[in-house]
Amino acid sequence: MAHADPAAANSDAGALQRIADALPEWAAAQGFNGLGITRIALDADAAHLRKWLDRAHHGSMDWMARHAALRSDPAALHPGTIRVVSVRMPYLPESIQQAEAALGDSSRAYISRYALGRDYHKLMRKRLKKLGAQIEQAIAEALPSLRADQRPFVDSGPVLEKALARDARLGWIGKHTLLLQRDQGSFFFLGELLTNLPLPETQAAPVRDLCGSCSACIDICPTGAIIGPQQLDARRCISYLTIEHDGPIPLELRADIGNRIFGCDDCQLVCPWNRHATPSREADFAPRHGLDTATLLELWAWDEATWLRNTEGMALRRAGWQGWRRNLAVALGNAPPLPEAVQALEAAKPDASDLVTEHIEWAITRLTQAC
Repeated sequence: MAHADPAAANSDAGALQRIADALPEWAAAQGFNGLGITRIALDADAAHLRKWLDRAHHGSMDWMARHAALRSDPAALHPGTIRVVSVRMPYLPESIQQAEAALGDSSRAYISRYALGRDYHKLMRKRLKKLGAQIEQAIAEALPSLRADQRPFVDSGPVLEKALARDARLGWIGKHTLLLQRDQGSFFFLGELLTNLPLPETQAAPVRDLCGSCSACIDICPTGAIIGPQQLDARRCISYLTIEHDGPIPLELRADIGNRIFGCDDCQLVCPWNRHATPSREADFAPRHGLDTATLLELWAWDEATWLRNTEGMALRRAGWQGWRRNLAVALGNAPPLPEAVQALEAAKPDASDLVTEHIEWAITRLTQAC
C-alpha cells in the first residue's frame, strides 16, 4: 500500500477507516455484541504466561506449553498478520438467579452455562468467516490492489484471546482471569479474526480495571483455585478437573466439587458486574434436553448411547463418556443421601471402568456414612 502520491495514500487510509467504522454494525448482524481492532503487543502477557507455565499451574494441559511461543505471536500462527479483529458474543441462556438456583440444589446437576446448548466453536467460527467475507468484499470494491488474507479463531488455537480483547478495548481482565465489561459482565465468548489488513485500531481509551478492592471471585472459589488476582492454579480448578483432566479427581477436592458435573461458574455468578449480564438471544445457546434442570439421578440413568445422542454438537463431548460418569459419581456422592442414589451407583459397578468404579466407591461410602 506504499504510494508516491500522498492523495492516493490518504484515499486508501480513508477507505480502511470507513471499513473499520462499519465493522461493529456488520458484527452485530452476526450476533456479536462487541468488536474492536488491535495491533499485536503481547510481550507482558507472554511473560505472565511463562511464569504460569513455570509454576506448572496448567496441570496436564501440555499443549499450553508446547504452543506457548505462538500464543504471543499471531503473525507466526498466521503469517502476515498485523491486526486482530476481536469480537464478543453473549451466551448466558438464562438469568443469574436461575443458575444460582440450579447450583444451590444439590440433587440437581450443575453444568457451566456456556455448555448447555450448541458447541460455540463452530457457530462462532462460521459467523467470523461471514464477517471476514464481508471485509474482503469491501476491500475488493474499495481497494482492489489490496488482497485480504484472514483467519478466524474461536478458542481453537494458541491465541491469547483475553489479552487481545483487552487491547481491542472490549473489557479488562478481572481477578478471576476472565474478561469483564461493565455493561456486559463476563458471560460471553471471544473470537478473533487475524488479518493482514492495516485496519485502523480502535481508538477508545483502554478500559479501566473496575475490580477495585473486591475479592468476591477469589473468596467464592470452592477449591481455592484462584490463588491471587489474575492467578489461577488450573490443577485445583473445577472446570479443569471436570473437563480437561482425564484421571482420578484428587480425593481432597471431591467434596468441594459439589454438584458441578461440567465446569464451574461460581466466580462469575458472584461477580458484581454480572448483575448487568442479560440472557443471550442466540437460539443455539438455549439449554438442550432439559440439562438446565436435570437431576443427577436422571443423568446417571443415561447409557452411553443416550449420552452420545443427547450431546451431539455440544461442548459436553469434551469430557468424554468416562469423564462424564466420573463427574456424576462425585456429584452423587455430594448429593442428599437417598437410598435410590446408592442403589443406582451399585447397579452401575459391573459395567464401569476402573476410573469410574473408584469414584462410585467413594460416592457410596460418602452416602452410606451420611445416612
